[in-house]
Amino acid sequence: MIEREVTIRNRAGLHTRPASMLVKTASQFEAEVYLRRENYEINGKSVIGVMTLAAEQGATLTLVVEGADEAEAADAIEALFADGFGEEL
Repeated sequence: MIEREVTIRNRAGLHTRPASMLVKTASQFEAEVYLRRENYEINGKSVIGVMTLAAEQGATLTLVVEGADEAEAADAIEALFADGFGEEL
């Protein structure tokens, strides 16, 4: 199991487009993907779950990935956050 802290960098936060990008990326892997914010944990392969985080710019989340391809999945998802989901930072 891999746990990493990720921060929302893009100005609009984790709105529909980045949430969809996150789910699409997570769904490419066999590993289970979860995001935690405080004591709330959601399935990273569910766009509705991701949207319920209401994560604004500057919010820190814990990325939890577990499974056969967990390292690759964690790296790909972390890269999305680092890049601000391709949006203006």
